Amino acid sequence: MNKVLNLNPKEVFYWFDEISKIPRESGNEKEISDFLVTFAKDRKLEFYQDKALNVIIKKPATEGYEKSKGVIIQGHIDMVCVKTDESKHDFKKDPIDLVIDGDILKAKDTSLGGDDGIAIAYGLAILDSKTIKHPAIELLATTNEETGMDGAAALTAEHLSGEILLNIDSEEEGIFLVSCAGGANLVVDFNLEKEKSKNKGLKIQISGLKGGHSGQEILNQRGNAIKLLGRILYEIKNKYLYNLVEIKGGTKHNVIPQKSEAIITSCHVDKIKNIIKEMGKELQHEYLKEEPNLKVGILEMDGIQEEYTEEVTNKIVDFLMIVPDGVQYMSKDIKDLVQTSLNNGVLEEKDGKLNLTIALRSAVKSSLYEFINKINALGSVMNLSIRKSNEYPAWEYEKDSKVREIAMNTYKELTGKEATISAIHAGLECGLLKKILPNADMISYGPNLYDVHSVNEKISIKSVENMWKFTIKLLENLK
Repeated sequence: MNKVLNLNPKEVFYWFDEISKIPRESGNEKEISDFLVTFAKDRKLEFYQDKALNVIIKKPATEGYEKSKGVIIQGHIDMVCVKTDESKHDFKKDPIDLVIDGDILKAKDTSLGGDDGIAIAYGLAILDSKTIKHPAIELLATTNEETGMDGAAALTAEHLSGEILLNIDSEEEGIFLVSCAGGANLVVDFNLEKEKSKNKGLKIQISGLKGGHSGQEILNQRGNAIKLLGRILYEIKNKYLYNLVEIKGGTKHNVIPQKSEAIITSCHVDKIKNIIKEMGKELQHEYLKEEPNLKVGILEMDGIQEEYTEEVTNKIVDFLMIVPDGVQYMSKDIKDLVQTSLNNGVLEEKDGKLNLTIALRSAVKSSLYEFINKINALGSVMNLSIRKSNEYPAWEYEKDSKVREIAMNTYKELTGKEATISAIHAGLECGLLKKILPNADMISYGPNLYDVHSVNEKISIKSVENMWKFTIKLLENLK
C-alpha cells in the first residue's frame, strides 16, 4: 500500500505522488507537460500549451466570485535531479521513490522534487476540487526554471488574464516573499592543448561537502568543492611543477559543488602528496563548523598517456584561484539578506574545451554587472572566451500590494501569528512574469522545504497541510 496517499491533505499528496512518477528533470519535461494537458482535457477545462511546454489551465470562478480579480497560481514543473554515488536511479525513466520519516517526506537516494512539485500538486488539487471557493483560476506551470527560467522567459501575456499571482515556490512557512534577486550565468571556456605524459599521476578528490541551493545556502558560507580544489592546486603550483590531466566538479550551475577532482602528473609526486595532506588538514580546520565531513583524498595513478600543457595548466589554476565566489555584498536595506553573490557551479571538459559555469545573483543590477565585468576583465587579461546566458531580472518590492495585505491578515486569522515579509537572494520567476504582467499583484510563499537541490531534500508534511489551508482561505478571502 502507498502510505503517501494517507497523508493529509490527501488531495495534495495524491497529486504530488502522481507527478513524482513522471520524469521531470529540467530539459526533459514533455511527459509532465502532456500529463497536465491530459488532466485539463479529462475535466473539460480550458488549457494552453506553448512551444516551451509551459501549460496554462483555466477554471471559472465559483458562485459569488465572478466579479473578483482572477488569480494565477504559479509554479514550475521541472526539478533538480541529483542522486547519491551508490544510487542506480535513472531520472529519464524511474519514478521518485518517496519515503515517509515522521513529519518528513523525502526520497530514497535522490532529490525529492518538492521544489517545485508541491506548487503543481496544490494547483491540481484546486482545479480538481468541487468545494473550494475561489475567483477565476489560472494554473501556470512553467518549464526549465532550474537551469535558466527558460519557460517563464518564453511566456507571453496572451493567454493570461489574472491580476493576482501566487507564486508557490518559497520554502519557509509563514514567510512571504515580495522581492527576489536577478542574475545571469557566465560560461568560461579554456582552450585545451595536450601533450604526451611521462610522469606518475595523482588524483586529488574533494568530497563530503553539504552543497545546497546557491541562492538560499550561500549565506551559510559552505565550502565550494571547485574553489577548494583550486586552492590546493595553486598551493602545489607555488612549489612544484606539474601538469593537469583532468579536472571536474559540480553538477548544476545553481548548486554549490559538493565534490570535485583533478588528476595531475609530476616528477615530484611524493612531495606533492605531503602538500595535499597538509592543505587537507588546513581546510578541514578552516571549515570545521560549516563542513565537518570535508574530505581530501589522494590516489596514485599509473598509465597516464596525455596531459594538459604547462601553459594551459597554469591558466586554469590561476583563474580558479582568482575568480570570485560566494557572498560579495550584503543588502544595505534588509538585514541578513545577501545582495550579490557568485557560485562557481560546474567545471567540466566538453567538446575539447574545459568549461566553468558561474551563476551570479544580485538584487541590484549595477552590482550584478560589476561582477560580470570583473570576470570579463579577468578573461580578457587571460585571453579566455566568456559567454553570458540566462539573464533574468530582479523582482522589485512594491509599496502598495493588496494581495500582500490580504495574505498577512489571512495568515494571522488562521494561526494567530504575524507572518514575516521578506526578500530572497535566490531567483524567482516573478521577475520575468512581472515583465509580461506589469500590473499583476504578486506574492510568493510555500511550505517548509529543506536542503533543496540535494539528495537530502525534504519537506514537512504538517507544513504542507498548514499552507494548503492557508491557500484555500486566501482564495476565499480574495473576493
